[in-house]
Amino acid sequence: MTSDLPLWRQGDFRRLWAAQAVSDFGARITREGLPIMVVTLLAASPAQLGLLAAVRGFTALAVGLTAGAFVDRHRRRGLLIASDLGRAVVLIGLPLAAWAGFLNLAEVFIAAALVAAASTFFDIADHAYLPSLVGRAHVTEANARLGTTESIAEMGGPALAGLLFQWLTAPIAVAVNAATYLVSAAFLARIETVEAPPDHEPRVRRWFDGVRTGLAAAWAQPAVRPLLLSAAITGLFGGIFSALYIVFALRVVGLNPALLGITIAFGGAGALLGSLIAQPLARRFGIGPAIIGTALASAAAAMLIPLAPAGAVPGMSVLIVSQILGDAVGTATLILAVSLRQGLLAPNLLGRTGAAFQAVGGGAAVAGALGGGLLGQAVGVRGALFVAAAGLAVGPAIALFTPLRALRKIPQA
Repeated sequence: MTSDLPLWRQGDFRRLWAAQAVSDFGARITREGLPIMVVTLLAASPAQLGLLAAVRGFTALAVGLTAGAFVDRHRRRGLLIASDLGRAVVLIGLPLAAWAGFLNLAEVFIAAALVAAASTFFDIADHAYLPSLVGRAHVTEANARLGTTESIAEMGGPALAGLLFQWLTAPIAVAVNAATYLVSAAFLARIETVEAPPDHEPRVRRWFDGVRTGLAAAWAQPAVRPLLLSAAITGLFGGIFSALYIVFALRVVGLNPALLGITIAFGGAGALLGSLIAQPLARRFGIGPAIIGTALASAAAAMLIPLAPAGAVPGMSVLIVSQILGDAVGTATLILAVSLRQGLLAPNLLGRTGAAFQAVGGGAAVAGALGGGLLGQAVGVRGALFVAAAGLAVGPAIALFTPLRALRKIPQA
């Protein structure tokens, strides 16, 4: 079997890796592109940007509540391919509408919802698929390598998006992203390992039974429980950032789209560092303390964002420092937390537990985005971001008083 080989010799992992590299690169263009599109082309307000972020979060919640059991009952690779193709079809509609002259906020919101649905489905299926492809012994290493690729995409994607929006048009950037999903699907289709058939468990009778099973499994594992709580808290306060960061950088700090893209790209350098330090941190301090420590450091780095002064040079400098530090420790947190979940939880429950995390984080992000948009209208964008940065420290602070603090390594199944 492929999973018996060292990771660097697993051709099918390299194909999965390539697929995710391409789609991750394009996804960064869309992530920054849709808010930039509605700000620059459609003159969206902070409240409308909050609504856009809330649409994404609500979709993650809805899909997370229903998709986990479906993923656990089907072969995951086919679901990954279908998700890629769906995103490509939806995204290509935006540039066509723009070039035809009838692009509006409603169309962007609908496209954002559909892409978020497909992306959430992809993430749930991917989380469940990886251990079966590489073997549990290689799962942390595999996540670290995928994290490295995401970091490179974080460097190149936003910078390219900024240049495309500055020099060309937003629709072209979105069209480029649609093409990346087609390439990703082609790589996934070339994976040769035959996936084991899913367990034939009885179908759930109610739409929420799958995510309820996932929540129960995550809550029952003492080392995973604080990760679930942190997912909710991070989703809540992270939703404020997702709603307001773009408008803060463009209107308060005074960056143009190209400078914004370059600023965000520096976060990719930090994320690359994070993918490299995740395993050494876990070996040095233990996986539990490493997760908690990097999460606290991420919250501290986020506090630099609302401290950024107005003006392209000083403001961009502070935002770059925050991007590098925050993405470095945030990526390390994510790699270690996902690896811990994949190592501790039963393989036949990974789809449902992944969906549970998506639902918890997505539901909280809806509230955060809507509340953040309104808070930004009421107290100003800078003040709302101060609240968000302080809130991000709550999750890891709670984890300090749980068994996660003492966990040195992932127990053997």
